[in-house]
Amino acid sequence: MRIVVLAGGVGGARFVRGLREAVRWWHPEAAIDVIVNTGDDWWLGGLRITPDLDSLLYTLAGQNDEQRGWGRVGESERVAAELQAYGVTPEWFTLGDLDLGTHIARTAWLRSGASLSEVVARLQQRWDLGGVRLHPATDDEVDTHVWVASDAGGEHDLHFQEWWTRYRAQLPALRFEQRGLAAARPSAGALAALEAADVVIIAPSNPVVSIGTIVSIPGMRDALRAVAAPIVGVSPIIAGAAVRGMADACLSAIGVATDAGAVARLYGPRLGVALAPAAAPFSAAAPLPGLLDAWLVDEADAGVVDGLRADGIATDAVPLWMRDLDSAAALAEAALQAGLARRSAS
Repeated sequence: MRIVVLAGGVGGARFVRGLREAVRWWHPEAAIDVIVNTGDDWWLGGLRITPDLDSLLYTLAGQNDEQRGWGRVGESERVAAELQAYGVTPEWFTLGDLDLGTHIARTAWLRSGASLSEVVARLQQRWDLGGVRLHPATDDEVDTHVWVASDAGGEHDLHFQEWWTRYRAQLPALRFEQRGLAAARPSAGALAALEAADVVIIAPSNPVVSIGTIVSIPGMRDALRAVAAPIVGVSPIIAGAAVRGMADACLSAIGVATDAGAVARLYGPRLGVALAPAAAPFSAAAPLPGLLDAWLVDEADAGVVDGLRADGIATDAVPLWMRDLDSAAALAEAALQAGLARRSAS
């Protein structure tokens, strides 16, 4: 069995770790491929930083700092202090010394002509990820910028990392711009994984800047619509609040309520939905191109189940909180079983 996950950020990393555990317990023959958001990537101090890919890599390798939720365990920051003293990097974005080793290696390989997919494959060779393979959503650079109001009454843009990390998404976003999106194409590894998939799971990641960026890559929408496997989504919203991060600020910017049912309708039922144009902006008025066969919400949101089922999305309420590895594995198994049930029904 081949399981493909669309993921980004810390929530996506924890879900994939839980899925790996569930596979070890109940489906030892299964393989896991993860298509990872690259819209948060950026250049800093001459280095290419890939936060979501690194979160997946470190979490699955057991190298993630669980206290902070990001970066390497046992990290030091002597080099970061020097870079900040020279004014090369800002004080609000700290690169740990061990983490810098990854960024330097990645940048060196990229500058030598390797694709991001080749770089990710090389990074994975260092650690045992337990049978999980990571694929960047695209090998092309697609950096997310956030437009906000300026003090002078106009508008200006920030790189997503500055808006997210420095300002903690407290500056109201007017819109998001994924630069380079129109010219981007899905990575070969992502497309091959989808073609071979038996079940596709959309992790409880940010629906706008993580999942939204992945599925907005021209060609990715067609690949998802064409995949024979059922697609199951896991809500990143519980009882009207984001599970992690500031997804509510992103949803508000595109006119979508912070609600498990609203996010499901943003993704849309897969059958009978016309494809949106490639790289088209998405919003409440222009939902994504019919991604879902099934959807999981938390028990606190059980009230949305009947309405979503009436809209053509097979929906169930299950415990969504990933408090530890066991609860994350139970959630991942519930998502997998929802997909297998849809596959049997078809």
